[in-house]
Parts: sequence; structure tokens; C-alpha cells
Amino acid sequence: MELRPPRGFRDVPPELAILRKDVIARIESVYRRYGFDPIETPTVESWEVMAGKYGEEAEGKLIWRFKDPWSGREYALRYDLTVPLARFYAGHQDLPLPFKRYQIAPVWRHDEPQRGRYREFYQADADIVGSPYPEADAEIINVLTDALDSVSQDLKYTVLVNDRRILAGIFEQELSLSDPLRVYRSIDKLDKVGREGVRAELERELGAEAASRVMEVIDLRGPLEDTVKEVERRHDNQKVKEGAEHLLQVAGLLKKAGSVVFDMSLVRGLDYYTGPIVEVVLESPKIGSVAGGGRYDNLIGLFTRRPVPATGASIGVDRLIDAGVESGLFKLNVKTYTQVAVVNVRPETFRYAWRVAELMRSWGFSVRVDLSRLGQDEQRRRALRLGVPVMAFVGPQEESTGSVTLYSQARGQRVTVKLEEARRVLEDMLSGR
Repeated sequence: MELRPPRGFRDVPPELAILRKDVIARIESVYRRYGFDPIETPTVESWEVMAGKYGEEAEGKLIWRFKDPWSGREYALRYDLTVPLARFYAGHQDLPLPFKRYQIAPVWRHDEPQRGRYREFYQADADIVGSPYPEADAEIINVLTDALDSVSQDLKYTVLVNDRRILAGIFEQELSLSDPLRVYRSIDKLDKVGREGVRAELERELGAEAASRVMEVIDLRGPLEDTVKEVERRHDNQKVKEGAEHLLQVAGLLKKAGSVVFDMSLVRGLDYYTGPIVEVVLESPKIGSVAGGGRYDNLIGLFTRRPVPATGASIGVDRLIDAGVESGLFKLNVKTYTQVAVVNVRPETFRYAWRVAELMRSWGFSVRVDLSRLGQDEQRRRALRLGVPVMAFVGPQEESTGSVTLYSQARGQRVTVKLEEARRVLEDMLSGR
């Protein structure tokens, strides 16, 4: 019997699950602070909902697609949280606009597993439905940077920005490319295959001369406002002007404008983007983007049959955690939520130990009590292995006096107190003072 999960999937032990929940809680707190409300969508979507939304590569290779053997209908595991949002809104069009939602949940991709890339992983999405204006795109970037800063103030990152209208103006109108989405998907592989790999793929698609022109265009990169103005100066067409003017308004509303860079090589491979696009890359380690998104004004209209503007972004929770652990920003040293381990010294005082544990839980502490009838030495060893900060010893003497002996390993402090005083002492021991 194979005890390991399938390739690209993984079991999550307590220390990693605790870290993940902490990271998610910090991100969620920021999303709420900006006025986003939660929704939940199913793990499984009908294939017809997902078909035609992502592009050839995603729909042909990366989506987990299957046929229900009972009904014969085709379904798929959700590839992202954006298309499910579009379907959700189409079924709830009475929601007041702009509708600001977040969802933090796993998604599935039949990708090739590698460092920082899994087939099952968590995304933390924030989206705004109903606003076509630059302030909505600016808020998405601001909520992204605030969420990342909430996870760790020491996280060093760059926010890359571009606009699909600028790309369309240059690649479709000026370079006359007949299939720009295919070119975008090639450029989107820069972090996977490098410049030479992208050039080789473009040469196969376009020929050497056109590939060289594309590579020259995507070299442009610099501070957001100055570089967008330079793009507008170099390329005199209406689509470039629309995208540039939109981005310049976004730039004036950003909280961390110094961390935001215009990058012509940023294209985002999914077909549904229509305006500003964004990715966040860490300075170290080099693990690819940890967040990304953009404006998708046409996607919801595929379900509603009327235009509904929308913009949003997603944080890759698992990739962010992997990067933080690798760089030393995150530690996997918390192995339990337990704050107090009640150590029962003698078998005959078990009921008293049970009572003490229940009382401490009623005070709001996370408490373990021995359930395996172990000796007190083994109970102590297990608590130490887990890193439980406080042990509460109970035996015949404590039971006869209505007391408990509390021990903090970090402080080297051991004190016997009456039960009515134990709450105050526990709070002090766990306070870090």
C-alpha cells in the first residue's frame, strides 16, 4: 500500500498547518479591514463553466477534468477562484455594486510539481466587481501590499505592473501579431524557462525577426510613473494611451509606490485579463511570483450576457510560506496550540486533573490532559517535545488543598497556587513578560 500522497500533493503536519493558519489569518484580517466580505464556492465546477475562460494550455493540460460515472456529465476541480466568482455573481446579480469579496481556499492544477509549485495549494483572493475605475485597481494593489506586510514586515518584494491594453496596442496594432494570446503565454514562461527559452519558443511561433522585436519590447522596465510616460511617448496609438492613462491614475493612489515597477514583460498567461495586470515577486528567494492578478472586465459578461467590470488579485499562500521558511522569515517551531499540559502525578487523582483541565479551558486556555494513563515522567516528556509552555502538576497534595503546581520552562518558574489564583498566574506565565 502506498502511504504517500499522490505526486504534487502533500500531508500537512501540525507545525506547518499552524503556520499556514496564522498566515491566512493575517491576510484575512487585512482583507476585512478594506471592506471585503467572504464567500465560498464549491471545489467542483461544471466543465461548461470553466471551458473557454482560461486559454488553450490551461484547459488542455492543467485543469483536473473528469466525467461523473453516474450522470455522464463533465466536471472539473476549480483551477482558480476567479471564474467561480464570475459564476457566483451571475447567479446573485441583486448584490449591490461594487461587490467586494474575498475567498481563501485550495485550488488544483495538473502542473509539473517542482520547488514552490504544487498540484493542490491555497489561494487568498480579493476582488472588486462593478467598478471600471483606476481607484479599484489601486485598492487591489494596496490590499495586496498591506496583506503581505501583515505576514512579515521583513518580506522584501517588488510589485510588477503592466496593462493588457498597452500590450494589445504594441503587439496587435504595431507589430501586427495575429495571435497575441499565444505570444503572451510564451512570454509568461520567463521565470520558468528564462529569456533564451522564451526566445526559442517565439522564434518557432513567429520567426526570428518578429521574435527579436518582441524581445526588444519586453526589455522595458522601470519606476511605474516615469516608465509609463516613456511607453506613451514611444508608442502613439489609442490602446496604449488608454492603458497608460489608467495606470498613471493608479500610480497616484498607491501606498507603496516605491515598490511598484512597470514591467513590459509582465503579460499574465490567462486569457481573461483586459486591463491592468499585477504580480508580486520576492527579492529572495527566487521562487517566482507569490501574488498576481488584474482586471477582467469581460469575464463576468460571459455568464450575465451584459458587461460587468471587475478586478482582483490572489496571494499564493503555500508558495509564500515556502519562501518564508526557506529565507528564515517563518519558523516551524510551534508544534501545538496547547498552552497548558495538565500532568497527573498519581492515577487516583485523575478526576481532579480532569476537573483542573476543564476549569482552565473555561478560562479560555488551550489545555491537554493525559488520556493514556501514562506515568508523570512520560507526560512531562511529551509536553516538552511539543513545546507546551506551561505544565500544571496535580497530585494528592494539590487535590487535598484545592491547588495546582504550575511550571514555566521558559522562566524556570515553579509555583503552587490555589485554583482561584491559577488563572492570574497562568496569564502572567503566558504573557511573555
